[in-house]
Amino acid sequence: MTSDIRLTASPADLDGLDLVAEYGTGLQTTRVHRAQDGGFLWWQRPGAQHTGPLTAPAAHLVPYLPAETGAALLAVPEQVGDGLLHRAAGAASAAAWLRDFRPQARGLVAHSLASAARALRVLHRVPVPDDVPLGTPPGLTRLRDWAYGTSELKDRTLAVWGEERMARLLGWTTDLGPTSDAAGTGRPRSLVHGWASVGALIPPLSRGRAALLTGEDLAAGRPELDLGWALGDLVELAWAARAVASPHDCTDLRRVLLDAYGPGPDPVLVGRSAVLRVVTHMQDFATYRGWDDELLDYIALTAELIDEEGRRAVPQGAQGVS
Repeated sequence: MTSDIRLTASPADLDGLDLVAEYGTGLQTTRVHRAQDGGFLWWQRPGAQHTGPLTAPAAHLVPYLPAETGAALLAVPEQVGDGLLHRAAGAASAAAWLRDFRPQARGLVAHSLASAARALRVLHRVPVPDDVPLGTPPGLTRLRDWAYGTSELKDRTLAVWGEERMARLLGWTTDLGPTSDAAGTGRPRSLVHGWASVGALIPPLSRGRAALLTGEDLAAGRPELDLGWALGDLVELAWAARAVASPHDCTDLRRVLLDAYGPGPDPVLVGRSAVLRVVTHMQDFATYRGWDDELLDYIALTAELIDEEGRRAVPQGAQGVS
């Protein structure tokens, strides 16, 4: 199976294209170039604190989804230099569009979230072959490493959370990982995107399809992991927006995502995954950008989220949970 056309480029080729955006952390850097055909090329490379090149060894498992399915393109990359190159029809992520409070921007994000949900549902149905080494999503691995390691954020977090909250959180990483069947359903493990964030979802700038950058974080686990990851982003964005008196709480967008995905996911696991996403973002920020006093607010927020098991991430009455 394949989910993208060959991009065939070299670092020198990319340097000759217009650069429209560039940003990064110690984990990963991203450069967005305007392609000659009017689309955009997203080149992701390892940051200064990342060991080794970026790779997507299981990308061949990702299905191609025709546009008429209404699903986002699961945009698998090509290896270019020490990084990965994706093609998309947009130059900004859904996370960036959510900072634009115009109604048309919000409608674009809603459409992209719905198409991403449809794509994830298909991805989750792909059998996981025994001969492909798919383990825990890298984001969960980094979270566990942080929880068992030493850092200023770890010390400050434990002072507020206590050991019991940390233990619960670590248990959830196991429940949503590649081997556990937390709900006792006997369901086989699924192929999961591993980083289904609004930062990886690229709405089209004008024409074309939404693209979900896919490949590097592919793993095995519970489907609820991917849904909760996106919902956790929306919970965090809504929380941050309240601080600047934004009228947008993202409840409608969370409902759009779950309704488009459809029935089946366990709402408890979805909520717990949303908490893992917010904690992972907090941990990654501290590790790859450095300490900021804003993290004290995140510590308080994540304590609340753990206590409620992420229930605020899952709107009541959404069709996509059972």
